[in-house]
Amino acid sequence: MEKGKSHFVLVHGACHGAWCWYKVATRLKSMGHRVTAMDMAASGVHPKQVHEVHSFSDYFEPLMEFMASLPPEERVILVGHSKGGFCISAAMERFPEKISVAVFATAFMPGPKLTSQTLSQEVNERLDSDKFMDAQFGFHNGLDEPATSLLFGPNFMASKLYQLSPPEDLTLALTLARHVGFHKDEESFKATAVTKEKYGSVRRVYIVCNKDNIIREDFQRWMIGNSPPDEVKLIADSDHMVMFSKPNELCSCLQEIAEKYT
Repeated sequence: MEKGKSHFVLVHGACHGAWCWYKVATRLKSMGHRVTAMDMAASGVHPKQVHEVHSFSDYFEPLMEFMASLPPEERVILVGHSKGGFCISAAMERFPEKISVAVFATAFMPGPKLTSQTLSQEVNERLDSDKFMDAQFGFHNGLDEPATSLLFGPNFMASKLYQLSPPEDLTLALTLARHVGFHKDEESFKATAVTKEKYGSVRRVYIVCNKDNIIREDFQRWMIGNSPPDEVKLIADSDHMVMFSKPNELCSCLQEIAEKYT
C-alpha cells in the first residue's frame, strides 16, 4: 500500500449487506484508501440462501476466506457494524497478524471473558417489550419448530435503525434487506469465542453512537467497560445506521484511526 493509505475491510450488520457502505466506501476511496465491503453468507448479493447457513461460522465464512487470501505482508483495518462485530472478532482471533486495528462501530464487541451468548442475552434484556415489532420470521424447520431467521420490518427499521437517516436510505434498505439466521447452537458460540492471546493482541477502537435505538448507548458503554478497547470515539446524534446518518463523521473517525494505528 502507498504510504499513508490503508486497506479498509467493511462488514455489515444483520439483514444488511455490502451495499450499506456505499457512502463510506466512496468517501474513503476518494481519500486514496483501498476499500473492500464484504457480503456475509446469504447477505447482500451473496448467492447462498438463509436456510443454507447453518451456523455462525457459515455466516462469516466469506470474511475468513478473504482474510486467508491476503498476502502475508498485508495488514488491513477491519470495521464491523452491529452484528458485524462478531464477524470481525472471529477474524481477529484467526488472523491477528493481518490486522493493524479493528473498529467496532456501534457493534457487538465480545472479549475473552465476554461471550457472544452473554452479549445476545444482555441486549435482549435491554430491548423494549415490542422488541421485534413488525419483523418477519422464517420457519425453515417447520411451523411447529422455533423460528430460524428474521427480517426487520419497515416500522422496526424506521424507528429503531434509521430514525435519523435520510429517507432514501431507508427505502434502499427496505428493497435490499434479507433474512438473517438465528445461530444459537454450540458450534456458533465456539466460533465466536476469542482469547487474550490472539484477539487480545489486536488493537481495538469502539465508535459510540449515542442516538442508537437498538444497541443503545448504555449497552455500548457496558461492553466497553467489560472489554476495554484501546480507544473510544463518539459520533454524536447518530442513529444505529451511522454509515447513513453520519457518513462524513464516520469517515473522519476512520481517517484518524488509520493515521494513528497504521
